[in-house]
Amino acid sequence: MPLNVHRVRQLLKKFDFPSLFREELGWDLHNAPLEIQLDGQTKKLQAVAHKRGMVALQCPTSAGGRLPEYSVRRKIEQQVAKAAHEHLIIFTDAAQTTQIWQWVKREPGKPAACREHAFHKSQTGDALIQKLEAIAFTLAEEETLVLGDVTRRARAGFDVERVTKRFYEQFQKEHAAFLKFIAGITESADHEWYASVMLNRLMFVYFIQRKGFLDGDRDYLRNRLNRCQEEKGRDNFHSFYCYFLLRLFHEGFGKRPKERAADLEKLIGRIPYLNGGMFEQHEIEKRYGDEIQIPDKAFERIFDYFDQYQWHLDERPLRAANEINPDVLGYIFEKSISTIRSKRARKFLCQKKSMPESRTCPSATAGTSPHLANLRCRPKSGARLSPDVSAMPT
Repeated sequence: MPLNVHRVRQLLKKFDFPSLFREELGWDLHNAPLEIQLDGQTKKLQAVAHKRGMVALQCPTSAGGRLPEYSVRRKIEQQVAKAAHEHLIIFTDAAQTTQIWQWVKREPGKPAACREHAFHKSQTGDALIQKLEAIAFTLAEEETLVLGDVTRRARAGFDVERVTKRFYEQFQKEHAAFLKFIAGITESADHEWYASVMLNRLMFVYFIQRKGFLDGDRDYLRNRLNRCQEEKGRDNFHSFYCYFLLRLFHEGFGKRPKERAADLEKLIGRIPYLNGGMFEQHEIEKRYGDEIQIPDKAFERIFDYFDQYQWHLDERPLRAANEINPDVLGYIFEKSISTIRSKRARKFLCQKKSMPESRTCPSATAGTSPHLANLRCRPKSGARLSPDVSAMPT
């Protein structure tokens, strides 16, 4: 039975957690408050509910006080874990305007990983409600439900990194395959980096097309590929890359509607202007120009891979193995940069070893393309992606 979203939203905004857990999420009554010692003082957490040994607690802020800092919240959690190994803590401010929901993943042999979700009563709470759906239980489940089921559901709701890692493992293989299709780029570093640029762009488009932002078509890229092949032929002089994608990126997303060429709307349909550098002409595209070629088969393959997943443009809980959210972009970008920098470092060390003693060693940044030197920071984990992509890596 689905959640009563309207009722859940009301209870969240009222900070009525006992009613939320017992009446809407199917948890059980829990009346035992918990006292912990923190820096020589006693701190009391209020009991909210429990389910098969997993405890939900509220940690209120005293009158006039502010929400504890992250480091303090972690100390509180560590003390709570001594009394209740599996738990969920809701930190609330004195004015009852802000909540921080905290769940900690524990795995043998690995450090604990803290997952937090902040909610302000002025927000709709949709992202948090989607997480809570994962830990909602029905009467039909009661007979066979055990603690392992509850913790597994909590992990599905609050631990987004697990699915992101799985996606990335396969993404590395697809990146290598896509790289082999790209022709016309002579420098190996540029070759590899341009594959990352294209795949990052395509992943972003997959997120926004699933919301219907691209000409109202939730399968926009696949349908435009098919249309291009019907009109121009498969790789017949004008490939999907040359004829459609470059114009979509540079002239479509990169320009306001009034700045676009008259024939462009017929080609790409009604799409939003995305303010930022992600879809501007990349330095590699400027350097190699028309020499860059990518056949349709490369996009058919990568779309087949992407179509195996459900793309959600928010921070919803990843309940199914094929769901991903925008965290994947930041994760992949971070891993890509780490890999490229590692390769650059190894190349530099090899060059340094082979240099005559009389030569001057290059600086630490020598050999690094300008587009690597000017990288922007990735968005924080869990941050929403909006049509303004100025903070995205280029």
